[in-house]
Amino acid sequence: MLKSSNIQQDLELVNKIKLGKLKISIYGLGHVGGPMAAVWLRAGAHVIGVDKSSKVSEAAKKGVALIPEAGLSKAYLDGIKSNRFVIEDDPVLASQESYFKMICVPVLSRNRSADFSILQDVVTSIGKGLKKNDVISLNPSVPPGTTEDIVVPLLEKESGLNVRHDFCVIYNPERIYEGQAIKDIENNYPAIVSSIGRNSIKISVTLYSIIFKKGVFLINDIKTAETEKLLEGVYRDVNIALANEMAKFCEVVGVDFWEARRAANSQPFCQIHKAGIGVGGACIPIYPQFILDVARKKKISCEITEKSRTINDSMPLYCVRNALKLIKNLDITKSIVTLLGLAFRGDVSDTRLSPTYKVIKILRKYDVKEIKVHDPYVKEDPNIPSNIILTSNILDSINGSNLIILIADHSEYKTLGSDFFGRIPVYDGRNILNRSLTSKSKVSIIGVHYNQ
Repeated sequence: MLKSSNIQQDLELVNKIKLGKLKISIYGLGHVGGPMAAVWLRAGAHVIGVDKSSKVSEAAKKGVALIPEAGLSKAYLDGIKSNRFVIEDDPVLASQESYFKMICVPVLSRNRSADFSILQDVVTSIGKGLKKNDVISLNPSVPPGTTEDIVVPLLEKESGLNVRHDFCVIYNPERIYEGQAIKDIENNYPAIVSSIGRNSIKISVTLYSIIFKKGVFLINDIKTAETEKLLEGVYRDVNIALANEMAKFCEVVGVDFWEARRAANSQPFCQIHKAGIGVGGACIPIYPQFILDVARKKKISCEITEKSRTINDSMPLYCVRNALKLIKNLDITKSIVTLLGLAFRGDVSDTRLSPTYKVIKILRKYDVKEIKVHDPYVKEDPNIPSNIILTSNILDSINGSNLIILIADHSEYKTLGSDFFGRIPVYDGRNILNRSLTSKSKVSIIGVHYNQ
């Protein structure tokens, strides 16, 4: 690792960025690109936004962000008012007009393996508009080798330039938690940075020091930086799998997993994660798969990583089976089941790889009469079957229900109690319900033995 504090910043470059003389283009205004655009706007930069979704682009032109990220829409609107934020529909032109291009599009597919098609399209456009001395940064989590084996050759091919002499490429993995992304970038973490190209170290430190108050953590080679980000996700996935395994163990032996966990975690060398009905999102379920795909190509074994994925993927089925025990005396084909939460986790609208999709699929195999889904943040979703009711009215969602399964840990669910549930059995797949509030209800909690 190199220390960024020992590298003198290019103050002239900083001034040109803050004065808008050198523009920044951001490709992808989603959960990563949107907050990145915001922090650059808040730093005084001139930002060109590019997104293939006309819905996202048209909203951004009006100063509206379609994801519930604190401070995002305000940053857009302030940027528009000061003529520092524009949306460009032509990705090649955006590259031509900008000095620093940030690639913030996802690298994933439905089977969780890497799909580079979107990335390649963006890189091709950037390459066609690339100029000498420009800087390109890749920000999504990617399999090791992506930057040097895919991005750089494509940029050189399209531009006719050479990365060693003519332009700079940076790999900077996003490190954000949805809902507080702007705060994470500006205040919470250092930027992980690795780069190639003429004077690339000084350039990358200068650029990222503008928006990351925690500084820049420099890594010598890009493949190591790519791997670092995947290790973060694998660490969490493995530890969640351990928690899930221990939760199931505790249920069988008649122990409250949550009480045992709380006591165990009072020891500083033990930090057991939370058990849950499933692991969703575009991060934790994806990064281990990137590792496993590369491991298979290299013919090496990553047994813990692979087993952890299997455990976490099995949790929706395990939890549904336990939930259905609460209504074992009812005819399942005549029963109505309410699912609380479609987002992959609490207080966000992101549904990517949400465990709710698996729960729906499992319940349909059981021939449940009707499934209702409630989520306060998700108003519509083309990915759920048309005969399933999706509502933001929580009272409507439980009307006539025979069973409630709590999936996402939204804040508004935490205060629900016996007055709300009444006699409807509840399976708490996140352990977020207040036990004193639900003492009069028939509630089963993941990790806690329940005498059916």
